[in-house]
Amino acid sequence: MNSVDLAPVIDLTAVRNSSTAPPADPVGPTRSGWQSRYVVTLCLVDLTIGLASAAAALGLRFGPLTADPYHRGYLWITITLPFGWMVALTLNRAYETRHLFVGNDEYARVFRAGLALTATLAIVSFAVDFRLARGYVIIAMPLLIVAGVAVRYLVRRRLHRSWARGERLHRVILVGHGLAVAEMTRRLRRERFHGLGVVGACLPHPRAEPAGRRAAGLLPPILGTFEDVATAVSRAGADTVVVLSCPEIAGAALRRLGWQLERDDVDLIVASNLIDVAGDRTTVRPVDGLPMLHVEHPRLKGGRRFVKSVFDRVSALLLLIVAAPLLLAITLLIRMSPGAGGPAIFRQERVGKNGRPFVIYKFRTMYVDAEDRLAELLDRNETDGGLFKMRDDPRVTRVGRWLRRLSLDEVPQLVNVLKGDMSLVGPRPPLPREVAGYPADMRRRLVVKPGLTGLWQVSGRSDLSWEESIRLDLSYVENWSLTMDLAILLRTLSAVIRSSGAY
Repeated sequence: MNSVDLAPVIDLTAVRNSSTAPPADPVGPTRSGWQSRYVVTLCLVDLTIGLASAAAALGLRFGPLTADPYHRGYLWITITLPFGWMVALTLNRAYETRHLFVGNDEYARVFRAGLALTATLAIVSFAVDFRLARGYVIIAMPLLIVAGVAVRYLVRRRLHRSWARGERLHRVILVGHGLAVAEMTRRLRRERFHGLGVVGACLPHPRAEPAGRRAAGLLPPILGTFEDVATAVSRAGADTVVVLSCPEIAGAALRRLGWQLERDDVDLIVASNLIDVAGDRTTVRPVDGLPMLHVEHPRLKGGRRFVKSVFDRVSALLLLIVAAPLLLAITLLIRMSPGAGGPAIFRQERVGKNGRPFVIYKFRTMYVDAEDRLAELLDRNETDGGLFKMRDDPRVTRVGRWLRRLSLDEVPQLVNVLKGDMSLVGPRPPLPREVAGYPADMRRRLVVKPGLTGLWQVSGRSDLSWEESIRLDLSYVENWSLTMDLAILLRTLSAVIRSSGAY
């Protein structure tokens, strides 16, 4: 009978019987330390933004100040506005750590704080019979909101870069069955923008786990069984425990674990079986002491979609007007480049909302015989799925490489947005041959308009695998919001400047 190698387990029996075992030193600053400094940084930044926005509005609206009492009144408003801004942010919980670091909730709270402060200014000025100049408010408040969101995005980007270097990560112990732990470990190691670093796991029967799974790096260090969680936390210097779905830890057992972790100020996270569902679509509804997770339907219709459509078309029109000289210059550059023999605008059939075909417009970046040469290059495809991607595609012209690197080849798609075929933000517009091979789940991408940019654009573009790009598109469809669109547009600017994943 052949023997089966089993995964090694760190023996914590002696540790459980000893109250003096020293905990491991965590890597980098403690969670409470860096989080407190992060919040203090946000407070200082918001105070500075509030003062700068108010001062800019004062200078642009009134010019040089005089000793006039009217001007002195606005000087006092300018001085107090930054503190009012911080109060509005505090009331909207924009400094609570559970809303910071990841997701779009932080930006939405900043936006709501700006609206609340604007309404407060109007009410107070009416109550005290002070005629607040509209020009002052029109300059100060939009500048305050835009700068507040933008600077918080930059501060967060700095934090995410430190996470990517393995710094300031939450030290996480996973609790669950082997397959679930391996899958969660893979997800958390793939991307670190969530700030979670796995340092170990507790399994129900760790000695029954095949050693091959551990040897392949699929499992983190196994620190013991479910009874060893509190001890494992102390030994590993963990600050977070993630409980994966398993019947052994539920109800009273989960409550007792929460009590144990509370004593050591360790966070408890319970993972659900939901996939790619944003937090604002879920609501906890207690039923006889049992928290039930209610999942709202995706926002595929209604007033917000109408606002998105209006925003898309107005923005596309304004951008086309502003970019008209650039469009003309690129057209001439393409026509004058070596090998030019076709039109500057490339037209191709794509599939839009509800499977309706439309013609997409792009600047031509390839030689006119590119489609004829595709067959001879298929064996050099660098991606999977239904797409053809090649980093050094010989069919791309010299001008085309420059246009692709800066994403300027996609600017004519603003015409598609203006016509209503596309949105500024949405899933990638697929080819008919791709859609023909879609399974049922993948056709979910077609319930919304495709976008000029999207989660796929800001998450790696051509560097993404086929499965990952599809997952991001489906995540966008399920969790769309106006705040998400604005966040993606801001991230798109950063991705274009860095030429991230463009080729």
